[in-house]
Amino acid sequence: MALLRRCLAALLGMALLVGGTVLTLAAASCLPARDWLVRGAILCQDPAAAVSLSWPVPVEKPQPSTQTAAAASTPAPVATAVPEPQSTAPTESPQPQPTAAPLPSAAPDLENPGPIRAEQFGQGSGTGYIALDAGSIHNLTEYSDAELRAAVTTPSLPFTVEVNSDEPQVLILHTHATETYQTWPDLIYDPDFTARTQNTDLNMCEVGEKMAEVLNAAGINTLHDTTLHDSPSYTESYDRSYATTQAYLEQYPSIKVVLDVHRDAIEDADGTRVKPLCTVDGEDTAQVMIIAGCDNGSSISLPNWRLNLRFAAAWEQVMESRTPGLTRPVMCAYRYYNQDLTTGSLLIEIGGHANTVSEAVRAGQYAAEALAVLLGGHVA
Repeated sequence: MALLRRCLAALLGMALLVGGTVLTLAAASCLPARDWLVRGAILCQDPAAAVSLSWPVPVEKPQPSTQTAAAASTPAPVATAVPEPQSTAPTESPQPQPTAAPLPSAAPDLENPGPIRAEQFGQGSGTGYIALDAGSIHNLTEYSDAELRAAVTTPSLPFTVEVNSDEPQVLILHTHATETYQTWPDLIYDPDFTARTQNTDLNMCEVGEKMAEVLNAAGINTLHDTTLHDSPSYTESYDRSYATTQAYLEQYPSIKVVLDVHRDAIEDADGTRVKPLCTVDGEDTAQVMIIAGCDNGSSISLPNWRLNLRFAAAWEQVMESRTPGLTRPVMCAYRYYNQDLTTGSLLIEIGGHANTVSEAVRAGQYAAEALAVLLGGHVA
């Protein structure tokens, strides 16, 4: 019996040894090298203690693969640029930059074009008109024609301009600078176009630039202000141009003549636009019209209006004698137009909104040449 018990004990020891070895090898396949050696030793010495230990759970390494749906739903971080410090120095409001004027081209394909007709306006005669040696004055006031005639019979100008002076003698500006013209010669217009633009190659600034160029070339020191007094707001544009003129006169007391250059807008009752047109040296040229304001004794205060009218009549005569057909009659009416600032302040309409830009620029050139002659400049 004792022998039997010794045999059974030996078999049990061998079973425990074999079992411990198997468990140790199984753990080794899951544990790092140090872990399985330590735990294998514990198992051999004290199987009960080894069972009470918590064995680490193996962690799978990520395998390179396509992005999963869960990962795709989480946006990847996006690199953002660090903003550069902004200058706090004040800057001027941007002004419209001139661009090249388009060449004359055919009208676009318009869905509902409006018609244009050309007309050469003649000089007036009879009651309400004062005939000059060349050209005429249209009397739209309550003053008699005789009173207006008397105001313009004095041959001399109410001011003296110094030719070849280093000081400015003439100022050209535009109360309604954004007024513009057609950009094609075809006799149709786009009803959706307001005939206004900030492009200084297509609006009144282009005409004024040509006039200033001619006067300066003739020895008449001329300044050209291109402020868009009617942009962005048309309201109070005359107040703004008044302030501009005052500033120039304060800086340059030598200025005798102030010209506010505009364009007209003539339409028939049916909406047909009318382009005042003449032909000069075989080329279509816009007609021009001077406007001289008149004091009405109340709301319009122009105490020197007769002197301005004398200047207008003298310029009209030279223009019409040099370039027959260029002018429409001078308009003398109850208009203000800031003409109280000098005795040489006038408004001149160069063509109308149905004329082309090139027709208007040619008219401005001929008008300026006549003015240079009148002021004693050097004109061929």
